[in-house]
Amino acid sequence: MSHTDTNPSQSRLVRPSVLSLNISSKAALYASYMPYLGNGGIFLPTTKHYTLGDEVFLMIQLMDDPAKYPVAGAVVWITPAGAQRNKTQGVGVQFAADETGRLVKQKIEQILAGHLNSSRPTQTL
Repeated sequence: MSHTDTNPSQSRLVRPSVLSLNISSKAALYASYMPYLGNGGIFLPTTKHYTLGDEVFLMIQLMDDPAKYPVAGAVVWITPAGAQRNKTQGVGVQFAADETGRLVKQKIEQILAGHLNSSRPTQTL
């Protein structure tokens, strides 16, 4: 989403994309979570084009929790269409190093306690 002023000499303002993600099971959360990122992160299936470093804003709902957590982040991983091993097309977003990012990382890691070191395949590695 972008906004361009009528004065061509002014620079263009670009707002981060807003993406919603509803994770309904522990298995789906495990497959999407990216614990190896410093602030934590999550993989989002999408066909929309992103580049590394793009800022995004996530609305994440975790399983039975009715709350939707707003998290700022940046694209740090891209899985293109037709990726090897039939990986789902999408992007990995690293959570911002702010209070909300830390809160969501903590909630996810509480849900996945005991599963983070599993050898099961994920959407990324």
